[in-house]
Amino acid sequence: MRLVAGAQGLLVSVAAFGFLSGSAVALENDYPTITRADYIFGCMQVNGQTRDALEKCSCSIDIIASVLPYDRYENAETIMSVRLKGGEKTAFLFTPKMREQVNELKRAQIEGELRCF
Repeated sequence: MRLVAGAQGLLVSVAAFGFLSGSAVALENDYPTITRADYIFGCMQVNGQTRDALEKCSCSIDIIASVLPYDRYENAETIMSVRLKGGEKTAFLFTPKMREQVNELKRAQIEGELRCF
């Protein structure tokens, strides 16, 4: 029984280390679950409602999250969403600074596609 108790202690230690080291990374680029789920849902709408698409789309948002901090992702998504509404009031969303933010997201999405699809 000592071996089992020792093994359980080791598992707890490894799990705690994994949680602590993983949480530092998660805090650095933590996307809310709803954002990840929304991305995966949209991705699966385009790529099919299959298990394979689920895995690839999940991988893709993980890659995006690893290369683009959430605040920049959110800004670019907002810019793209408001642009769709059109009209004169959205003209400022086409400035070079705004274009670069959207392009940064598009580059992250391409990275996700290249690595996951």
